Order: sequence, then C-alpha cells, then structure tokens
Amino acid sequence: MTLTFEADPAVDQSLTDGVLALWADVSNAGGAVGFVPPVTAEEIRPALRTHLAAMVQGTTRLLVGRDEDGEVAATAFFTFNTHRLMTHWVWLYTVMVHPKHQGKGYGLDLMAAAERTARTAPGFEAIEAIRLTCRGGTGVDSFYSRAGYKEVGRVPGAIRVAPGDDRDDIVMLLPLT
Repeated sequence: MTLTFEADPAVDQSLTDGVLALWADVSNAGGAVGFVPPVTAEEIRPALRTHLAAMVQGTTRLLVGRDEDGEVAATAFFTFNTHRLMTHWVWLYTVMVHPKHQGKGYGLDLMAAAERTARTAPGFEAIEAIRLTCRGGTGVDSFYSRAGYKEVGRVPGAIRVAPGDDRDDIVMLLPLT
C-alpha cells in the first residue's frame, strides 16, 4: 500500500487534528521537526497555526499524504520566498512521515510527491529549486541525499537540542531545472 498525496487540501478540523497528532507522534519518536520530546499536540498547536495563517496569506502550501484509512500520515509545507531576488526557489518545512509507517519507503514517496508538486502544480511555474534544512546528528541528511538533495551549506552548532547538545544546521537543495 502507498500513501495518497494531495496538495492544498481543504483545511478542516479533521486535517488540523491529523497534522497535530502526526507532528506530536513524530516529535515524540525523536523526529527533528522543531520540538524535543516529550511534547503534546497543544504545545505544537501555535506552530501549526503559524503555518495555517501563512496558507491563508498564500505564502505557504501544504502537501499531505494519507494512508489507506484516510489518516494523515505525512506532510510537507512549501513556503514561498517574499524577497524579490529569491522567488525562484521554495523552502520545504515540517517534512514528516508517521513513525508507524517508517521503513515502508513512504519518506521517499513524500519527497517525490513534493518534487512533483513543485514541478507541476499551479503557482509553482517559476520555481527552480527546493531548499530545506535538517538537524545534524540524526542521519536525515543521508535520507535527503537519497531523494536527490545536495548539501550546500552547514552552520555548526546552530541548533541547541539541549544544554551541551548542539547540532549542525544542514542546508540542502534540489534543483528542478
């Protein structure tokens, strides 16, 4: 079974609850998605509200993957640059696959769906690259490499997970042209 991906899904309570649950489950399983475990959905809610507000403004778009039961199983948020010299590439944020689906190839499916969206969806016509950052020390940079991304920068110790536990902020890029 594979995930079914949808760009720009209708935002309703079910989607919001699904994204919050996914984000909490990924965070609590050790995923590097902006929080350190333990964390609750309520602690994550303000970050999701920020994404949702940006979606309403048109500066952020959501790609969601649903499993065979229709549950939110994966996400990635595209954020468009507002700086006039950088509108030719987008950021990819909050890239997540539910821990129960790890090891099934869904992560690479999500990254392929993100690439397809950036290449073909309305509103992405001028996009020439996808850029993302990831937390060093997790091995996720090798995952993104398998998805075609190249490391283009690294800021040593930029992410403080805990006192005495600083990680590199790794910048990765996927050219689309």
